[in-house]
Parts: sequence; C-alpha cells; structure tokens
Amino acid sequence: MSRPFEETPDQIFAREEEPSEGHHLPPKPHRRSVLWVLGAWARKNLFSGVLNTLLTLFCLWLLWETLPPLISWAITGAVWQGDPAACRAAEGACWAFVEDKHRFILFGIYPFDEHWRPLLAMALFVGGLAVSCYPPFWRAWLAGLWAVLLPVCAVLMWGGVFGLTFVSNDQWGGLPLTLILSVVGMVLSFPLAILLALGRRSDLPAIRAVCVGFIEFVRGVPLVSVLFMASVMFPLFLPDGVTIDKLLRAQVGIILFTAAYLAEAVRGGLQAVPRGQYEAADALGLGYWQKMGLIILPQALKISIPPLVNQFISMFKDTSLVIIIGLFDLLTTAKTALSDPQWRPFFVESYTFVALIYWGFCFFMSRYSQFLERKLETGHRRT
Repeated sequence: MSRPFEETPDQIFAREEEPSEGHHLPPKPHRRSVLWVLGAWARKNLFSGVLNTLLTLFCLWLLWETLPPLISWAITGAVWQGDPAACRAAEGACWAFVEDKHRFILFGIYPFDEHWRPLLAMALFVGGLAVSCYPPFWRAWLAGLWAVLLPVCAVLMWGGVFGLTFVSNDQWGGLPLTLILSVVGMVLSFPLAILLALGRRSDLPAIRAVCVGFIEFVRGVPLVSVLFMASVMFPLFLPDGVTIDKLLRAQVGIILFTAAYLAEAVRGGLQAVPRGQYEAADALGLGYWQKMGLIILPQALKISIPPLVNQFISMFKDTSLVIIIGLFDLLTTAKTALSDPQWRPFFVESYTFVALIYWGFCFFMSRYSQFLERKLETGHRRT
C-alpha cells in the first residue's frame, strides 16, 4: 500500500517509529533534569496555593534575616581558642569556653586523670544501644551482650579492681550520670509499666485497686516531690545504721515515676486492640499469659509507640531535676562551669553546647520511633 503524499515528514517519522503489529515495546522513559524535578517538588509543596506561597515567602524572609547573623555569630566571628579577654574583644560566640570547660561539663567532678574511664564506659554504653536498635541484632544473644556490657561499664566507673582507682558515685556527674539515670530508668520502668497496665485491667479487684492507686498517686505528684521523698524522707524510715545510696534512691524514684506514666500509654494500646483478638485467643485455648504475650501485647505495644517514646524523651530531659538531691547531671555541670567569674558572661555558649547534646539524643529517639512504626506497619507515613 503506497504512502499518501499528503503526509508530512513529522507524521511519517512518527508512523515509522510505531512498533509493528504483535510487538508491544515499553514506552521510553522521559528523562527529566534535576532542576525540573526540584521545580515540580517546589510547585507541589511550597507554591501550591496562595496561602502556601505566602508562608513560603515569609519563611524565606525569616531565614534571610536570621541565618546570616547566626552564622556570623556561631562560626565566622566566633572565638574557638583563647582566653576570656579574647572572647570579650570578639563579636561572635566564645567557643573557647567550651574548649576550656568541656571536660568538667561532660564528666563533672570525676577525677581529672581518670576521665578516660567514663569516656570509655559512655562509648560502650552508646555502642550497645546502637547495636540494640539495629533489627538484625534483635536476637536472644542480645541479652547476653548487655549482661557483659553492664558489668564492664560498672567496673570502669567504680574501679577498685584490676588496678583501677575506686571512685565513689558521689563523684559521678555530667553526661555519664544523665545516661545512667535515663537509660536504666527506661529499661526497668518499661516492664513494670506493662505489669501495671495489665493489673489495672485485671478482673481481680485487689490487684486492680493496687495498680490504680499506685498509678493515680504517682501521676498526681511532680517528679521533684518523688525525688525529694526518695532522697530526704525515705532514709528517715530506715533503721539506725542502714543507709541506701543516694544515686540508687534517685534511680528508683525515676523508675517508679516513669512506670506510672508508661502504664497509661500501654493501657491505651490495650484498649485499642479489637475485642475479636481477645475472643480469638480464647477460642484457641490460650492461657492468660500466652494470650497477652503472643496475641494482645504485640499489637498494643505497636499502637503505643508514639506515647511511649514521648514519655522516654520527657524522662531523659527530666533527669536534670536530680540537682535538688545533690546529683550533678549534665545541665548542672554546665551551670556550675559558669561559676568561674572570668567565663561567667558566656553562659549562652554553655547552655547551647548542652542543648545540642540533649537535642541529639532526643532527635535520635524520635527518628527511631518513626523507623519502628514503619517497620512494624502501624500506619505511619513519611511526611
């Protein structure tokens, strides 16, 4: 069949490019430049409407006004090394204060020559937490890892063996103390919270009354009161000659306080599990603990991830309240470092340094909780 002369060259080229009958080739992907992709993303997310456009322009103006002065103060005009006189002559931040006082801020009054011990213990502690958060390492031997890691960290902090100088925990402070109080509090309060939540929903009146009374009493008082009772009032009820370590009393108070709040988060997850799941577990003939451990609790804990992590973050920051019982946590050591009259004007740098440390740990917990939600398919979507 002859081609009509009426066809234009573009029509002939398009017809020759079409696959013959019986052959279906996939369409060629349209190559888009990086600028085109960025422009499409901006149109969709930043300039999709009048309000969005106005908010985007306002944010750009705000960044233009604040970011250059902030960079000038924090980086280009900052003093990184030197004495207080050099800092007073400069217009930027005095990071020389952090360089001079960082060991006291991080380790408190721990013996200066022994700072390598809390540093190593802290590195092992954080490394163990990182391994525990990695899903391929969620195995039974992980408990064995912590069974070895915790005694090693305790030996490094206390000493008294293997030629290490004994250091009383009265001299612990800074970041190691904050990590000990927060991480141990999280680990031990979580199983207690599960038991309290189950007890509050128990059919046995006595168990339910005890759990409800404990939860409501502890949630009705501030953490400051709990720490004060644990440090000041509790020793008054002990027999003569019997004492309990101040750090241990503070740790127990934090555990009990956190467990009461976590219990309510877990109870909310238990109530969100459909009733049919309970009935299905009963139909299979499972006992109470089998039903809870295999069917109900896994679903309830997945639902409770956001409030649980929220409480963990809150508790990590609330460890700064232990100053009222004489324990020098990270925030307290940063404040104490400013007692030097020469460095006192540079309190902003001290609190900024500590705030970045707190933010780093809290941001990690927040992002890790979102990772868990996606991995466990709890309905979380990336925004």
